Amino acid sequence: MTSWLGRVLEVEVGAVAHGGHCVARADGRVVFVRHALPGEQVRVEVTEDNGGSFCRGDAIEVLSASAHRVEPPCPLAVPGGCGGCDWQHASPAYQRDLKAAVVAEQLQRLAGIERDVVVEALDGGPLDWRSRVRLVADREGRAGLRAHHSHRVVPLTDCPIAVPGELDDVLARRWKPGSELEVTQDGDGTTHVRELATVRGKVRARQLAGGVAVQHAAGRDWRLDAHGFWQVHPAAAATLAGVVAEWAEAPSGGSAWDLYAGVGLFASVLASQVGPAGRVLAIESGRRAVADGERNLADLPQVSWQAGRVEHALAEAEKPVDVVVLDPPRKGAGRAVVESIVAGAPDRIVYVACDPAALARDVAFFASHGYGLTDLRAFDAFPMTHHVECVALLS
Repeated sequence: MTSWLGRVLEVEVGAVAHGGHCVARADGRVVFVRHALPGEQVRVEVTEDNGGSFCRGDAIEVLSASAHRVEPPCPLAVPGGCGGCDWQHASPAYQRDLKAAVVAEQLQRLAGIERDVVVEALDGGPLDWRSRVRLVADREGRAGLRAHHSHRVVPLTDCPIAVPGELDDVLARRWKPGSELEVTQDGDGTTHVRELATVRGKVRARQLAGGVAVQHAAGRDWRLDAHGFWQVHPAAAATLAGVVAEWAEAPSGGSAWDLYAGVGLFASVLASQVGPAGRVLAIESGRRAVADGERNLADLPQVSWQAGRVEHALAEAEKPVDVVVLDPPRKGAGRAVVESIVAGAPDRIVYVACDPAALARDVAFFASHGYGLTDLRAFDAFPMTHHVECVALLS
């Protein structure tokens, strides 16, 4: 098949798909189109074609616009520009509708579940929310973000979705070309900066500002590695902890597992429910996170920590367990972890997910062991991007 790379097609845009694009068809092939909206008529330039039944492209001209189309607040959120955002050309309410459609489609296709989904907005609006940004320096030492599916660096002078002031100092100076910069603004408004550079094939980190972040959620103050895991949206941690508290219903004196525990946000919620006579096992593979968690929850002796892979740690865990909370990485938990969880025979499972496809696959695994999807909430924790945070209750 002759490559379509660089070819310009006129297409009618169909449904939204997982990943920040919509589906169109041309000459018998599927075209995944960015910078378009369902129902639009657009001209698409093919940007990727590896052969086969589909290719990818950018909408370079809108011939018939959706009523939900708006002017992107960032001039770099265009074809060939920054790859950090997917939906700046859609109104915030419609962005949530698109994400809801993706979650529903993934549940139906991968788990056989028909369910209406609503994606809820978090406090703060669609801009000024991103508290953690990873930048890279281009050949001239200017900090920026990579273009979509590319190593090309797009230099920044500002980022409308970043917390105001967070990037000012980093963007004002020049860096060693190729350096990566991790920037975090914590719950007290302190900015932390770490530079990562490859020297003789090894990545070396240099802390330039801060290092220990302070965050606030679930009625506690947290001190943790500024570049370790914490929710990116300032309102997300407290919101998710609230849903976990509502759905977990861990019994007083009972037992609970917090899997992929991070620094113990959900473990703290479970500990308050089981009380001093109960038990909470927190499992986390990152040893720095475990150390931070042990320090932050030192006043809760009912919480015990284990560093390591979840499926390995659960093999030795005391069973049965009343409630399980898990917040796996983007790839999901997977069959082995699901089987380790159901071996504990929990009454309730609260699953926090940042990828709807991975969530749907794992929900199907749980269903094969008799656990049904009881409830679901979805949150727009990453406005302007295609990402969405979900919380599922299985019982």
